Amino acid sequence: MGDVWKALADPTRRKILELLKNKSLNAGEIAAEFNMTKPSISNHLSILKQADLVDSEKIGQNVIYSLKTSVLEDMLKMLSDLTGREDK
Repeated sequence: MGDVWKALADPTRRKILELLKNKSLNAGEIAAEFNMTKPSISNHLSILKQADLVDSEKIGQNVIYSLKTSVLEDMLKMLSDLTGREDK
């Protein structure tokens, strides 16, 4: 879970996840949304992949990134379990 928290701590990575919420994109399409170098975007995508928050698939010359919701759903459940209270 530590990789997930690290990935979500950065606003650029959160914005990438927000973009991928709407549709799958290649790295160039993602980079076009930011004022930073493509290697920087690539590093952010690598961190998101390590945290298992995005999937990537090579199609021809492009790598297509898509949002993976299972880890986020697991985190929400864990947080819900931690904050849930039983009525006494």
